[in-house]
Amino acid sequence: MTARPSLLYVTDLAYPARGRRYCDEDIHLTARLRENFDLALCHPLDAAALMDGFDAVVVRNSGPVLGYQKEYDTFRERALARGTRVYNPLHGRGDMAGKQYLLDLTAAGYPVIPTVDRAEDLHLLPEAAGYAVKPKAGADSIGLVFLPREELTGLGLAHGELLVQPRVDFRYEVSFYYVDDLFQYALYAPDPERRWVLEPYEPTEDDLAFARRFVEWNTLDHGIQRVDACRAPDGELLLVELEDLNPYLSLDRVSEETRDRFVAAFTDSLHRFLAA
Repeated sequence: MTARPSLLYVTDLAYPARGRRYCDEDIHLTARLRENFDLALCHPLDAAALMDGFDAVVVRNSGPVLGYQKEYDTFRERALARGTRVYNPLHGRGDMAGKQYLLDLTAAGYPVIPTVDRAEDLHLLPEAAGYAVKPKAGADSIGLVFLPREELTGLGLAHGELLVQPRVDFRYEVSFYYVDDLFQYALYAPDPERRWVLEPYEPTEDDLAFARRFVEWNTLDHGIQRVDACRAPDGELLLVELEDLNPYLSLDRVSEETRDRFVAAFTDSLHRFLAA
């Protein structure tokens, strides 16, 4: 390893995110990381070809892999075969591995929006005004539709490619951001109709205990994770998503002090990861 470790930072600077500019976040982060690392940016389609020249690959705002699934699979296969250091590590159990975790957590009794993928299990879902149906391999709300219960039986659930959840009339959504197993900050969307208009959120001890359960379940020793939840009408938090592949961080929505603290934690985590 060189005196200054080298990082290949994977990002799609042109990704057209709704209501956000992913590129601004990565421009800021890479400018700060250059203080400690030799660093180059590349598009996710180029990562497999370039990764051998660096001490580690950092996957950040690379967009939904559905748009380049074949290339992403090739990247994963090569990285695992060659022992390439990838941050976040590729054994994540959350969105990195698809949406199966929602089924697993439902079956294990975790506080998650109830989720099934088979017609014979629809009776396990609570009665609701409508139901969310989305691809098990989906991301970023791609393919999401809402249907009444009477239309669920004709969906072709026998193949296990779709997930069904009750549509929760939640009060707001809230996200908890972690580096390794250390909580950094939380943000929430007070208006459910404007979910990307985020504000700082001061979590309670119960809120942090809720989020930590999922971070511990995921067993990632290194990496950035975002625990997305909704506040149900009865006040309970329910998991919406466990983002461990390339979670957007909304750093423009936090204070400069919080942003600096996050960058310091991110840098320290990368150093520990490279030394492990």
